[in-house]
Amino acid sequence: MASVLSIGISTLDYVFQVDAMPVRAEKYRSRQMATVGGGIAANASVAVARQGGRSHLITRLGDDAVGRSILDELEAEGVDVSLSRRFSDHRSPLSCILVDREGERMIISYSDPDLPETTGWLPEELPAGINAVLGDTRWEAGSHHMFSLARDAGALSVLDADRKPLDDSLLAACTHAALSAQACLEITGERDAAKGLAALRQRYDNWLAVTDGARGVFWTDGEAIRHTPAFEVDVVDTLGAGDVWHGAFALGLAEGMGEARAVGYASAVAALKCTRFGGRSGIPDRAEVETFLKDKA
Repeated sequence: MASVLSIGISTLDYVFQVDAMPVRAEKYRSRQMATVGGGIAANASVAVARQGGRSHLITRLGDDAVGRSILDELEAEGVDVSLSRRFSDHRSPLSCILVDREGERMIISYSDPDLPETTGWLPEELPAGINAVLGDTRWEAGSHHMFSLARDAGALSVLDADRKPLDDSLLAACTHAALSAQACLEITGERDAAKGLAALRQRYDNWLAVTDGARGVFWTDGEAIRHTPAFEVDVVDTLGAGDVWHGAFALGLAEGMGEARAVGYASAVAALKCTRFGGRSGIPDRAEVETFLKDKA
């Protein structure tokens, strides 16, 4: 069983399903509502656990009821959160999220700006048995630290760059960096994901990808740019799909799949998640994914 350690943000999400996104300051009704854990690294860690991997998460939370709820849910999912830390007199991240009929989402989030950025409490060596580290851009110093430990230990490392990192060196610090189309645009100025990826290829030597929603994934294969189309599904809720993709991709690499197969596998996990309302609660298990891939083949 492969092991993935994720580091970054965990949130509590209040998810409301609406007919259309609000455009005026008035009252609106929600057709469904879910209270569920969220956050880039945390969602990735749950994806790893549901796919049968050993999952570990390092996250920063406040010493409040929200933080306790976040950790309780993660532990119930089988995620090891023993390396995470709760800080006194701070608030844990939470979000209010609207999901419309097309499955698109609007997120209003809060993170305590005073949560400590210091990394002195993190491990000084990569914990034994970890095959891959996944980091996000919500705590860049933490991701950078763990990528360095992964490099020293000969382990893989994956960056989920859903936005342009404040520290450009973070993109080069990992073995694999997968950016959102928005992050690619912010860095390169290119709206076309393939062109943006080609520009990134000129700057960085590691494996790179751009995830572009329904347009699929563009990724580097040496000097070449490859494209893996997205699976066609009936989309209900895209919330967390990118987080889930990265978690599944990191696990695929940790299992020795190789990039091409891991991209396809991760795309299947993310596609199935999009068919269900409720953010993280829609993440499929391994058996569902294998059946889905068999049917698509």
